[in-house]
Amino acid sequence: MFIQTETTPNDDSLKFIPGVTVMGDGTAEFLDTRSALKSPLAIRLMGIDGVTGVFYGPDFVTVSKDSETAWSVIKPEVYAMLMEHFSSGEALFRSEEDRESAGPQDTRILDTDSETVAMIKELLETRVRPAIMEDGGDIEYRAFTDDGIVQLKLKGSCRGCSSSTVTLKSGIERMMMHYIPEVKGVEEVLDQEDEIALNEFQKLEAKLAKEHGHEKKDSR
Repeated sequence: MFIQTETTPNDDSLKFIPGVTVMGDGTAEFLDTRSALKSPLAIRLMGIDGVTGVFYGPDFVTVSKDSETAWSVIKPEVYAMLMEHFSSGEALFRSEEDRESAGPQDTRILDTDSETVAMIKELLETRVRPAIMEDGGDIEYRAFTDDGIVQLKLKGSCRGCSSSTVTLKSGIERMMMHYIPEVKGVEEVLDQEDEIALNEFQKLEAKLAKEHGHEKKDSR
């Protein structure tokens, strides 16, 4: 078995392509050991020091790491685990119920959806999602607000990636507004744990910038 890797727009995420079906249909994301319990492979990958997230696409696995850990340290272990899993024929999930609950149901069109929401979901599923998966990520539909804003959550390699904001505005927003006049804009929404992580990261960046400033003064 030969596992290919592809870089993504996010330096801290790598796309691993095992050459066999991973999810087939749908996607699944694991950001902590609790959610990863549904998948034997995900729980093993999350156990590697420095790994912060695992994302399953139709035929790839995106692994994300913290910025302090080098890929040269993590990559061999990820390779070994992926090779072992896909060579063994072991199931990706512990049960069919776990598989169903792990994947997004966001673009399934419901009877209660308005015509506009149904069109938004259709566009996300057929045009947006395949393009974003090329970069090892995904999007999740969250809501369409009364003032015409489509709220989306970014996943996989798109999570925390600076270029994904550009994709959201220049790519997805432009397409949505072109095809669906009712759409006035697109914005990213964060879960509570994402907001906490972002706040902590911003505090760390501010602290490092402050320390760097002191170092410059001391060297004069």
